[in-house]
Amino acid sequence: MKFTFNKKEKLKSKKLIEQLFASGQSVSAFPLRLVYLPTTFDDAILAKTGVSVSKRQFKTAVARNRIKRLIREVYRLNKANYFNNITTQYAFMILYIGKEKPTLAQVEARMSHLFDKFLKKVSETEKSNNDDMP
Repeated sequence: MKFTFNKKEKLKSKKLIEQLFASGQSVSAFPLRLVYLPTTFDDAILAKTGVSVSKRQFKTAVARNRIKRLIREVYRLNKANYFNNITTQYAFMILYIGKEKPTLAQVEARMSHLFDKFLKKVSETEKSNNDDMP
Protein backbone atom coordinates (compact mmCIF):
# COMPACT_ATOMS: atom_id res chain seq x y z
CA MET A 1 0.00 0.00 0.00
CA LYS A 2 1.38 3.39 -0.97
CA PHE A 3 1.91 6.34 1.35
CA THR A 4 -0.53 8.53 -0.55
CA PHE A 5 -3.94 9.98 0.13
CA ASN A 6 -5.26 10.73 -3.33
CA LYS A 7 -8.65 11.84 -4.57
CA LYS A 8 -10.01 8.30 -4.97
CA GLU A 9 -9.39 7.59 -1.27
CA LYS A 10 -11.28 10.64 -0.01
CA LEU A 11 -14.85 10.30 1.19
CA LYS A 12 -16.88 12.85 -0.77
CA SER A 13 -20.25 11.26 -1.51
CA LYS A 14 -23.02 13.03 0.44
CA LYS A 15 -25.22 9.92 0.26
CA LEU A 16 -22.47 7.74 1.69
CA ILE A 17 -21.67 10.27 4.44
CA GLU A 18 -25.35 10.43 5.45
CA GLN A 19 -25.55 6.63 5.42
CA LEU A 20 -22.34 6.46 7.45
CA PHE A 21 -23.74 8.64 10.25
CA ALA A 22 -27.18 7.00 10.10
CA SER A 23 -26.13 3.34 10.29
CA GLY A 24 -22.37 3.30 10.91
CA GLN A 25 -20.60 2.14 14.05
CA SER A 26 -18.05 4.14 15.98
CA VAL A 27 -14.92 3.77 18.06
CA SER A 28 -13.39 6.51 20.21
CA ALA A 29 -9.92 7.29 21.51
CA PHE A 30 -10.23 10.79 22.90
CA PRO A 31 -9.84 13.30 21.21
CA LEU A 32 -10.54 11.26 18.05
CA ARG A 33 -13.66 9.38 17.05
CA LEU A 34 -13.90 7.02 14.10
CA VAL A 35 -17.26 6.34 12.45
CA TYR A 36 -17.08 3.43 10.01
CA LEU A 37 -19.36 1.48 7.71
CA PRO A 38 -18.57 -1.64 5.67
CA THR A 39 -19.49 -0.89 2.07
CA THR A 40 -18.45 -1.54 -1.53
CA PHE A 41 -16.84 0.82 -4.00
CA ASP A 42 -16.47 0.65 -7.76
CA ASP A 43 -12.70 0.98 -7.57
CA ALA A 44 -10.32 -1.36 -5.76
CA ILE A 45 -9.76 0.91 -2.76
CA LEU A 46 -9.99 -0.58 0.74
CA ALA A 47 -11.05 2.60 2.53
CA LYS A 48 -12.48 6.01 1.74
CA THR A 49 -11.81 8.47 4.52
CA GLY A 50 -13.10 11.88 5.50
CA VAL A 51 -11.90 14.17 8.28
CA SER A 52 -14.01 16.62 10.26
CA VAL A 53 -13.36 19.18 13.00
CA SER A 54 -16.15 20.93 14.89
CA LYS A 55 -16.77 24.56 14.03
CA ARG A 56 -18.25 25.01 17.50
CA GLN A 57 -14.95 24.10 19.19
CA PHE A 58 -12.61 25.87 16.75
CA LYS A 59 -14.06 29.12 15.47
CA THR A 60 -11.34 30.01 12.98
CA ALA A 61 -10.89 28.10 9.75
CA VAL A 62 -7.12 28.27 10.23
CA ALA A 63 -7.32 26.18 13.42
CA ARG A 64 -9.78 23.66 11.90
CA ASN A 65 -7.71 23.25 8.74
CA ARG A 66 -4.50 22.75 10.73
CA ILE A 67 -6.06 19.95 12.78
CA LYS A 68 -7.52 18.31 9.66
CA ARG A 69 -4.13 18.53 7.97
CA LEU A 70 -2.46 16.83 10.95
CA ILE A 71 -5.05 14.03 11.01
CA ARG A 72 -4.82 13.42 7.26
CA GLU A 73 -1.01 13.33 7.43
CA VAL A 74 -0.96 10.80 10.28
CA TYR A 75 -3.56 8.70 8.44
CA ARG A 76 -1.56 8.86 5.20
CA LEU A 77 1.68 7.77 6.87
CA ASN A 78 0.16 4.92 8.89
CA LYS A 79 -2.68 3.51 6.77
CA ALA A 80 -0.45 0.77 5.36
CA ASN A 81 0.09 -0.53 8.90
CA TYR A 82 -3.64 -0.52 9.65
CA PHE A 83 -5.11 -1.98 6.48
CA ASN A 84 -2.64 -4.63 5.32
CA ASN A 85 -4.80 -7.50 6.61
CA ILE A 86 -8.26 -6.10 5.82
CA THR A 87 -10.24 -7.42 2.86
CA THR A 88 -13.57 -5.60 3.40
CA GLN A 89 -14.04 -2.12 2.01
CA TYR A 90 -14.91 0.61 4.52
CA ALA A 91 -16.06 4.20 4.60
CA PHE A 92 -14.44 6.14 7.45
CA MET A 93 -15.04 9.53 9.01
CA ILE A 94 -12.47 10.67 11.53
CA LEU A 95 -13.84 13.33 13.88
CA TYR A 96 -11.78 15.52 16.18
CA ILE A 97 -13.84 16.00 19.35
CA GLY A 98 -11.26 17.64 21.63
CA LYS A 99 -11.07 21.27 22.74
CA GLU A 100 -7.31 21.93 22.54
CA LYS A 101 -5.12 22.15 19.47
CA PRO A 102 -3.11 18.91 19.23
CA THR A 103 0.48 18.32 18.18
CA LEU A 104 1.50 15.82 15.53
CA ALA A 105 2.84 13.41 18.17
CA GLN A 106 -0.44 13.52 20.12
CA VAL A 107 -2.50 12.87 16.98
CA GLU A 108 -0.21 10.02 15.97
CA ALA A 109 -0.46 8.32 19.37
CA ARG A 110 -4.24 8.63 19.57
CA MET A 111 -4.74 7.58 15.93
CA SER A 112 -2.78 4.36 16.45
CA HIS A 113 -4.85 3.63 19.57
CA LEU A 114 -8.05 4.42 17.65
CA PHE A 115 -7.26 2.07 14.76
CA ASP A 116 -6.13 -0.66 17.15
CA LYS A 117 -9.56 -0.45 18.78
CA PHE A 118 -11.21 -0.47 15.35
CA LEU A 119 -9.31 -3.57 14.19
CA LYS A 120 -10.08 -5.36 17.44
CA LYS A 121 -13.79 -4.55 17.16
CA VAL A 122 -13.93 -5.61 13.49
CA SER A 123 -12.16 -8.89 14.19
CA GLU A 124 -14.58 -9.61 17.05
CA THR A 125 -17.64 -8.96 14.87
CA GLU A 126 -16.24 -11.09 12.04
CA LYS A 127 -15.48 -13.87 14.49
CA SER A 128 -19.00 -13.76 15.95
CA ASN A 129 -20.49 -13.74 12.43
CA ASN A 130 -18.44 -16.82 11.52
CA ASP A 131 -19.55 -18.60 14.71
CA ASP A 132 -23.20 -18.03 13.81
CA MET A 133 -22.85 -19.80 10.46
CA PRO A 134 -23.49 -23.56 10.36
